[in-house]
Amino acid sequence: MGQFANTAQAEAWNGYEGAQWARNQERWDAVNDGFNQPLLDAAAVRESDTVLDIGCGVGRTTRLAARRAARGRALGLDISGPMLDRARASAVREGVENVAFVQGDAQVHPLDDGAFDAVISRYGMTFFTDPAAAFANLHRALRPDGRLAFICAAEAETNEWLAALASLNDILPLGGFGKAGSPGMFSLTDPGRIRDLVAAGGFDRLDVQRIEAAGRWGADAADAAAFLLDSGPGRHLLDQVTPPAQAAARQALTAVLQRHEADDGVWLRSSSWLVTAVRGGSAHG
Repeated sequence: MGQFANTAQAEAWNGYEGAQWARNQERWDAVNDGFNQPLLDAAAVRESDTVLDIGCGVGRTTRLAARRAARGRALGLDISGPMLDRARASAVREGVENVAFVQGDAQVHPLDDGAFDAVISRYGMTFFTDPAAAFANLHRALRPDGRLAFICAAEAETNEWLAALASLNDILPLGGFGKAGSPGMFSLTDPGRIRDLVAAGGFDRLDVQRIEAAGRWGADAADAAAFLLDSGPGRHLLDQVTPPAQAAARQALTAVLQRHEADDGVWLRSSSWLVTAVRGGSAHG
């Protein structure tokens, strides 16, 4: 994995975590799809644009961007081989031809200067070991006046799925999981830090807005609890306790999620930041 600067994330997303997401593409899309339209609207993807999707995973947002850019193209960049395999297969199945997927680390991946009209990401910007380097690389890849738009998780306590996990604090060793600024998906929960990092990358006209959407986590409480605890973070927590504690965690989480059951499944609200910026009309170093 020497082509990746971010070796820890490369190992995770080319191992269990990436395989779990690839196997459960439709379920993860059901969790996160509420953020797709706000993201693409904010990026103002046009018919002839060339779009770069960072941390594209199984490629849902990449394919949606490609459909909007019907006379352009979309490129998905991700560190996970299993997820990209699923993304390519989905593009073929859906007949989306103006799309491609590349395995790489956005911090260091050799992107052509000024090659893209827009850079988008749905939860893919939070895993960098050197976010300043990543944003500088993406800035360089945009044409002058090119647009940046991405979604990242807001504070842990504003996300119902994490609040449900937090209720298991007496059973599972949650530690600093979900703590603001911690590595991983909660590294950009502070809007001030977002602004500092994106501005340091050379971007102008920065804006950070809170947006919320409900996602479907399962058919019923037991199904949603199993899905959440079998995800990468959930499995990491379960692996640290005994089988009786694992069973207790599943039972307790199921009870918590029963409060969120509806006729069509278990719905949990997520709160995120929608971040937009542009590359200024003059080149930056």
